[in-house]
Amino acid sequence: MNATAPPVVALSDELKETIQTAYRAWLAARGFNPRRGQREMIAQVARTLAADSQRIAVIEAGTGTGKTAGYCLAAIPTAAALQKTIVLSTATVALQEQVTLHDIPDLKENAELNFSVALAKGRGRYLCLKRLDDHLKYQDQQEMALFQVNDGGVTEGDHIALYQSMLDSIGRGAWDGELDSWSDEMPDGAWAAVTTDHRGCSNNRCSFFKQCPFFRARNRLEGTDVIVANHDLVLADLALGGGAVLPEPEECIFILDEAHHLADKTQSHFSARARMQGTISWLEQVSAVLGSLTQRFARPDELVSAATAVAGEAAALRGALEALAAGLHQLDYEPRDEALDIHRFTLGEVPAELRELAAAALPPVGKICDELERVHGLVQDAVAGESNWQNAYEAEDWLVPVGQLQTRALAAQALLHDYVNDSPYRYARWVNRTDTDVELVSAPIEPGHILEEVLWQRAYGVICTSATLSAMGRFDRFLERSGLPMETTQVRIPSPFNYPEIATFSVPAMQSDPRDFDAHSAEVTSLLPELLAAQISALVLFTSWRQLNAVVKALPEALSKRLLVQGEAAKQVLIRTHRARIDRGEHSYLFGLASFSEGLDLPDDYCRHVIIVKLPFAVPDDPVDQAIAEWAEARGRNAFYEISVPDAALKLVQACGRLIRHEQDHGQITMLDKRIVTQRYGKAILQSLPRFNFQLTGN
Repeated sequence: MNATAPPVVALSDELKETIQTAYRAWLAARGFNPRRGQREMIAQVARTLAADSQRIAVIEAGTGTGKTAGYCLAAIPTAAALQKTIVLSTATVALQEQVTLHDIPDLKENAELNFSVALAKGRGRYLCLKRLDDHLKYQDQQEMALFQVNDGGVTEGDHIALYQSMLDSIGRGAWDGELDSWSDEMPDGAWAAVTTDHRGCSNNRCSFFKQCPFFRARNRLEGTDVIVANHDLVLADLALGGGAVLPEPEECIFILDEAHHLADKTQSHFSARARMQGTISWLEQVSAVLGSLTQRFARPDELVSAATAVAGEAAALRGALEALAAGLHQLDYEPRDEALDIHRFTLGEVPAELRELAAAALPPVGKICDELERVHGLVQDAVAGESNWQNAYEAEDWLVPVGQLQTRALAAQALLHDYVNDSPYRYARWVNRTDTDVELVSAPIEPGHILEEVLWQRAYGVICTSATLSAMGRFDRFLERSGLPMETTQVRIPSPFNYPEIATFSVPAMQSDPRDFDAHSAEVTSLLPELLAAQISALVLFTSWRQLNAVVKALPEALSKRLLVQGEAAKQVLIRTHRARIDRGEHSYLFGLASFSEGLDLPDDYCRHVIIVKLPFAVPDDPVDQAIAEWAEARGRNAFYEISVPDAALKLVQACGRLIRHEQDHGQITMLDKRIVTQRYGKAILQSLPRFNFQLTGN
């Protein structure tokens, strides 16, 4: 790690005493007894962060360990001694708010630790007052269309009343401008139109800067001891070089909670895609915006020059993209669903003829990027009063649309560059085809190399933790995907729960093979009524929308009335409804997919039965998973046993973790997939589960 020399290089007696005192105070205030696993976690976090090098640890802390208190009680005093900032990152905004509103206040109140804390979210979670003002100011003017350069845009007639309500709420002090605190419904497309990214922001030159919700929130981060962020924000900040929103990585101790999401988040964040026809249509917007911009400011020479240059390059790029699209249409495609066909490039290797077609598009898109960057700079100068343009006072209105054009151009350039140039790292590349367009996509299948460059080599210290990081007793998959060396400190802290006494895991006798969709769906449908009737509540987990919908449709109407099915309402609405039903003594059953298999906290009667319909193997036609398996096989590895089985085991542990939420909880898990007892890999997956009271029949 590249980091400055720490003020302390060992776990001093004074620091140990501070941590131990805080822990004793917290236990006494809460009336808790010390837990062995929690003490182990506190000690490991402190040892790791106070070391003089290699300050990274991977810690799996089983459900019930109390890991949030464990890492905070060690990290907060250690960070204070080291004069570093803690960035506590969770997988989602919801978990982020739980830590901020519940866990951290508990520690501040009861552990006798003096520290400051702030919540950090990305710019896109905050209202841009300038964009809101633009939509209200130009609502009766045709030119407002110029400020809607993203795909889809918004319909002013649909959202103006909402925007006026937002402005009124801000003015009354009833709303802080944050998306997550807006209490009313947010229609599709409405929010994107009134927020912005860093290119569309004029910072302290903005006429709304002093009232800006984002900068007000960002200012609260200055000098804060603990910043609670989320993985998306951390990755976005690191992608910008670090220090854009959060402090410089070298000055931070990162605690990555729910770290099993990190590789997937990185993969998604650094993926690239571009639609051919969509990009061609976008070129017309570029010309329209630059033409109107030039006219608005009385045709200054530098804008005329830029608009003329872009018009010429746009024509060249349009021709190159049309040729590339024609070449892509000649590929062989396989149906992915009713509306989408897919062509995947074997081992991510793009054929020479397509690379040549993509290469022809690079020079014009590169020049368009350069010109848009120049125009963006000119508009910024005009906003700052450093221009002699006519109507220069209107320049601020144009910063957002020009910035959006620049962002889109850079994304197209990055995607084309990826398809043309070889990379030392492996990428999945494929083409999506619909009735109207073809889309190029690229995604890193080894996101670890990105994390190594932007995080592991730069951060002062990192703790990666979750209840599920190891698969089948090993951390190999997590370390490989995350780019961490195998010698990284690895600790497994088992759950303190007495699983054999409080949880039963059963596999009933079944005839169908889960790979036979119709037969398995029919058998699941026949078994569910009796299984559900045994408990007041249940969580039923599927691996595909297709099977979920088929089973729900076939269930008896009397049972269907008790179901709450993912997709019928927002996830949090379903959970609130479920809890309300149970509180009234009614039966209630949640049906969902993978997103319901973690993050749900449904203790006691809110979830007495978890029913897992199928082993959670990855979707077989996912292009990224196919590419990962392909590369593994090319290196002589067994992709199924080394990748698919460990990943399924990890997901199954997460799903089972929804049942037992505290030491006095109890319930039942039923697996409706006989492969877990009939196949050799199934037995290996069983061994990765907690020591439930197993009742295995299978067939």
